[in-house]
Amino acid sequence: MDNNSVTGMLDTMIIGGGQAGLTLGYHLKEQQRNFLILDANQRAGDAWRQRWDSLRVFTPAKYDGLPGEPFPADPLSFPTKDELAGYLEGYAERNALPVLHGTRVERLWREGGHFVAASNGRRWEARNAVVATGVSQEPKVPAFATYLAAGTVQFHSAAYRNPGQLQDGPVLVVGLGNSGAEIALEVSRTHQTIAAGKPGGELPVKHGRTAARYALPIVRFLGLHVLTLDTPVGRKAAPAFKAHAAPLIRTKTKDLAAAGVRLVPRVTGVEDGQPVLADGTRLEVANVIWCTGFRDDFSWIDPELLDGGALPRQHRGVALDTPGLFFLGQEFLYAAASATLPGAGRDARYLAGKIPQLGRIDVLPMRQ
Repeated sequence: MDNNSVTGMLDTMIIGGGQAGLTLGYHLKEQQRNFLILDANQRAGDAWRQRWDSLRVFTPAKYDGLPGEPFPADPLSFPTKDELAGYLEGYAERNALPVLHGTRVERLWREGGHFVAASNGRRWEARNAVVATGVSQEPKVPAFATYLAAGTVQFHSAAYRNPGQLQDGPVLVVGLGNSGAEIALEVSRTHQTIAAGKPGGELPVKHGRTAARYALPIVRFLGLHVLTLDTPVGRKAAPAFKAHAAPLIRTKTKDLAAAGVRLVPRVTGVEDGQPVLADGTRLEVANVIWCTGFRDDFSWIDPELLDGGALPRQHRGVALDTPGLFFLGQEFLYAAASATLPGAGRDARYLAGKIPQLGRIDVLPMRQ
């Protein structure tokens, strides 16, 4: 059966075919559920494949595998983004998960006792709907970016691939989270580089194989089991975790300083076409890379299913006021690690046990 010809009532539709959606699909297939994964990308793994060329994941390979299939690499190594993308694509194929690619859901709403998703004139109906679109949805760029001089090359980190995109002249990297630090270090090899902002702390050990063996297991345990919405310390940490950049993991401020990157206060505006810092300094730069994060974009979900445009009341991804609605892969959905490979996998396993079943039905085969 071709996924393009799916008709009738589904048990569950999963919106988003990244690592979270694929993991949930694996568990639903084990339960012989009738489900379909709708994904906007053309290939599984594209969310990783489309990021900058030199990116490596922060978690070692021993933590990067999905259920039933360890990541095929040295357990203490850190896969490239393309290796991870290829693994996800192969995972979907080898497990014959029913993924319909190139399908960006434009609207999700509730109709009677079921959910309806629409895309490009087509619609799918299901008793349960899982929003697994992840955290990198809508790039955030300040409104004053439009006032930069016309000759300035500027783009968000989502569009950054390598230093070849930059013109001659100084580069300003705005935002000092992990993306900002890694990109600033890379472009400093070819351009005079300035990094604006303040990191949200730093991992107190050097990232690498030794950390993968001794320190990162502790970080993983804290992110999965201590910093959760079921613990007092987790509930206290959640708002700050969402509001501030994550601690620097691989590239630290001392690494940037050693590479000659100039660290400056945050950017607050634009004056005469040039960025202005919080201390009033105006910078003369030729390039600006906005490493300013992403915002949730739930504009395609019926407002009645949300809480003022944000996630509704939920516990571990289960919407408390809308039976049959679930969320997966969001930042601190349940724990500090919820948006990571290990965290999304744990959350998906939990949700698979909470989604009501219509009955045991043959799983839809993957499109040939």
